[in-house]
Amino acid sequence: MTYQTLTCDVDEDGVATLRLDRPDALNAFDLTMARELEAFFTTDAHDEAIRAIVVTGEGKAFCAGMDLSAEGNVFGLDESVAPTPEEFRAAYDRAPHQDGVRDTGGKVTLAIHALPKPVIAAINGAAVGIGATMTLAMDIRLVSTRARVGFVFGRLGIVPEACSSWFLPRLVGLQQALEWVYSADVLDAEAVHAGGLARSIHEPEDLVPAAQELARSFVVDRSPVALGLAKQLLYRNAAADHPLEAHLTDSLAMYYTSLEDGKEGVAAFREKRAPHFTGSASRLPRIFPQD
Repeated sequence: MTYQTLTCDVDEDGVATLRLDRPDALNAFDLTMARELEAFFTTDAHDEAIRAIVVTGEGKAFCAGMDLSAEGNVFGLDESVAPTPEEFRAAYDRAPHQDGVRDTGGKVTLAIHALPKPVIAAINGAAVGIGATMTLAMDIRLVSTRARVGFVFGRLGIVPEACSSWFLPRLVGLQQALEWVYSADVLDAEAVHAGGLARSIHEPEDLVPAAQELARSFVVDRSPVALGLAKQLLYRNAAADHPLEAHLTDSLAMYYTSLEDGKEGVAAFREKRAPHFTGSASRLPRIFPQD
């Protein structure tokens, strides 16, 4: 697809670098960017040529939050709908709720979460509001020394969105999540790292190369199927009620991988050569019961 607010390059190892590309607006998140990010992660990112994705911002910001310059409801919501919780849950994926009530950032983070490939955030500057919460659905976050991250919703009279009430406590713990949301402060790179949200801090010129190299280390000579299933297992089973659930799903994942890429991996190990995996991340075996 051709995008208005995004650019994407893919290297020979299948590492895609996706840039939020509205630098004159500090890559502020508008409804066009929301639609394009959702489309990228639900469609283009599933291309077999893409093995992992690094997301960063063009220019000096990652994403300065929601573009508040739009007329009317700046979040693109239909103020006439007013659903009850029961009405919304029963028809959240149909009109008028699909476009008139559902949080646009949440649709983006659900698409990121569902992608069976590594996604790494390279936070190069300001990441505020949705600029911060969209990164929570990514698997790993690296930050520049210039990064500034803010869960500033309380200052605007709104709540954390983009499924962040699910992601943030799992990443940093409930106490830290509450403090950051309550204070609505903008955090520097050191605070984000100390709080457990960022893996590492880098000089600005080193940030994206470091994220790309990390992504490359995840996918070169690795099975896309094993990687995709591992992502599903870790996210789903971390919230399971009992380790039996992990045992059941691990067992199915082990069974199906042992029939295909697992055989090649064992053969390559025995023959002391690089493996040639043929499995596809877009055709993972089903290991969880239908919801």
